[in-house]
Amino acid sequence: KQEVAPRSNNKRTSNNNMRELKHHEKKLLRKVSLYSWKGEDNLHVAKVMRRYHIQNRDDFVAYQRICGQVTKLSAKLKTLPSDDAFRIAMTDQLLTKLFDIGIVTTKKSLQRADEVTASALCRRRIAVIMCRLKMAETVRGGVELVEQGQVRVGPNVVTDPAFLVTKSMEDYVTWVDSSKIRRAVHKYNDKLDDFDLL
Repeated sequence: KQEVAPRSNNKRTSNNNMRELKHHEKKLLRKVSLYSWKGEDNLHVAKVMRRYHIQNRDDFVAYQRICGQVTKLSAKLKTLPSDDAFRIAMTDQLLTKLFDIGIVTTKKSLQRADEVTASALCRRRIAVIMCRLKMAETVRGGVELVEQGQVRVGPNVVTDPAFLVTKSMEDYVTWVDSSKIRRAVHKYNDKLDDFDLL
């Protein structure tokens, strides 16, 4: 005959040392997810901040706020009748502004304004633009070059990595005249001016 062990009253399971949850505790836990909190997007925010090398979280929060305002504005415009002259004018203005900044790719429909994301604004940061223009290998490298004061947009030297470059200004992103990188690039391309050798 096999002997049966006496049952213990403390309700501990054999696998772990935690007691069995009471009915009301189980009911409460059913409604709560311990992995994600409502209104918190920490994993996504951290991922985007790492990808675009954003050092200040407030910048990303500001981008999200701008996206929210654009979405809210487009929702208000959609409530107006589609043949309304004011709606047509404001839609055109909004889409033109977003297109000129480089956040949307086409000016065709108001639906594009609804799909604006904070990542689209992050892609207009100067370090990301430098990476796209092959001026820097990585976004992190671009941020370092900007902080060192090696880059100018038009005549102005930019030292803030949060600087947003519009589509029209994208062609004017270049090295500062005194930059050693600019000199090395010109020397490689055999375009080094005699004046620069002084």
